[in-house]
Amino acid sequence: MPQHKAKPATTLSARDTAGVLLDVVLPLFAQGLIARRPRVVALAERLDADRRAIDRIGTLRQRCGPGPVLLRLPARDVALVLSPSDVQRVLVDEAELFAPANREKRAALSHFQPEGVLISEGAERATRRAFNQAVLETQRPVHSLADELIPRAREEARDIMEAAQRAGALSWATFAPGWWRLVRRVVLGDRARNDERATEVLTRLRRDANWAFLKPRRHTLRGRLHTELAEHLADAEPGSLAAQIAPGPSSGETAAVDQVAHWLFAFDAAGMAVFRTLALLDAHPSYRQRVRDDLSLLRAAVLESLRLWPTTPALLRDATAATDWASGTLPQGSAVVIFAPFFHRDRVRLPYADSFCPEIWLDGRAQGDPALIPFSDGPAVCPGRNLVLLLTSSILAALIEHDGFRQNSRHALDGRNALPATLNPFGLRFAVRRIR
Repeated sequence: MPQHKAKPATTLSARDTAGVLLDVVLPLFAQGLIARRPRVVALAERLDADRRAIDRIGTLRQRCGPGPVLLRLPARDVALVLSPSDVQRVLVDEAELFAPANREKRAALSHFQPEGVLISEGAERATRRAFNQAVLETQRPVHSLADELIPRAREEARDIMEAAQRAGALSWATFAPGWWRLVRRVVLGDRARNDERATEVLTRLRRDANWAFLKPRRHTLRGRLHTELAEHLADAEPGSLAAQIAPGPSSGETAAVDQVAHWLFAFDAAGMAVFRTLALLDAHPSYRQRVRDDLSLLRAAVLESLRLWPTTPALLRDATAATDWASGTLPQGSAVVIFAPFFHRDRVRLPYADSFCPEIWLDGRAQGDPALIPFSDGPAVCPGRNLVLLLTSSILAALIEHDGFRQNSRHALDGRNALPATLNPFGLRFAVRRIR
């Protein structure tokens, strides 16, 4: 057991703590970490709220050093990570000292997946992690169901384009139903394509989850979700993730229904990444031409969208032991927060911070930077990373195939200027030009 320094970690003043709460924590909470609130996200875009948060943390690093810094809050201590090396330490090098089943995360996700892998611990976590990795085929660059999933993505893209033609524009209201139809087909099978009951109940529970401790759990509604998903799993269709569950490692501890609930939840954020990537490609026409012939470029564009606008902006861990840092000692039980937008848009470190630079995902620069974490990192890295990138790049390839969409959003992206730190996917709108 290491001998810990007597000096506690740098503790923020009451004024700095209030600044972090106002500029970082409050906007995250208000926008909805589990289910986005579109009106609040639109307001955050107008205020460029993420830029305020990034600048606030940058000022702390400049004044306090590499950190981390400690916020003394009434409920408990919160450590804010400030350096890439400490991101690596928390997520990878000493991951066993920083539990992913963070207290606040458990309070939120328990509303709809009380036995999900993200909020599990010990042997149960290991079992559920192995289950997720087996079904989602974490170690495979391309999922074994790719030949069945890609045609479904193209079919839904075609229906989205036809709906956009009828409406005269592609908006989130046109895109999202098609994306959810694809998600249900991939996770539950083709018979679930138009069965919106489970996803509607899931959405209601996710809205509750935004309030974490502050809202009682609705056990009856949670039971409805469990029943809906269990029925689909009991009659799993070939070619779906549900059908992959039976031959995979399974037991009573697996809690398959809760893992499926998490997959559906995670795919919602993937849809936002698709829509933002479509805007990025329109703002960078030379790159849009290149991606038609190279799916790896399209995959890199999705990753770059996730760097620019992380769909998981705050990575949370709980310190399971006292740990020594450059700034002093963090006490056991502290919540540890990694604010991804700060690291992804760090103008001090990254010459491409506010630019569209998908090449970094192909030339090794992103892989060599421990603070670029669109899918987290270490033992808790997203097990569905490759599957998500397969589906998002596949539906994007079909959408851009006919060169049919051009931005006409109020806040359209312009590739000639620095990209905004906040981009509201629900406000994106594309004029329909030419679709064959």
